[in-house]
Amino acid sequence: MRKSVENLATSKITGGRRHPLRIRRKYEIDRYPNEPINAAQISITRRVRGNNRKTALKSIDFVNLATGDAKVKKTKIIKVLDNTTNNDYKRRGIITKGAILETQEGKCKVVSKPGQTGIVNAILLKE
Repeated sequence: MRKSVENLATSKITGGRRHPLRIRRKYEIDRYPNEPINAAQISITRRVRGNNRKTALKSIDFVNLATGDAKVKKTKIIKVLDNTTNNDYKRRGIITKGAILETQEGKCKVVSKPGQTGIVNAILLKE
């Protein structure tokens, strides 16, 4: 997936075509977003710049829930209630940072980036 080169869709004042000064470098090329859903855990590891590794989630069914009294519990995810990132993510049940999940302990808000870190951390919401 390559980024389009900006401002080439328009022509010059003289009517000629615009040409890019250079092509995109490999480190500038985007990749498709990783969109974790609620299902049995599947994680992938990919190589990133500098020969480092990133672990990403394709699906997850448990969340590390901080209850507020200095305790963290591993709790089962029931469903995704809301996702302010994107209305389509809400409909499809995609888990991203800031998503509101329903768990066995109650509602919680995701504070980690599961598509990039490979883990789902959340804080319990007061009702």
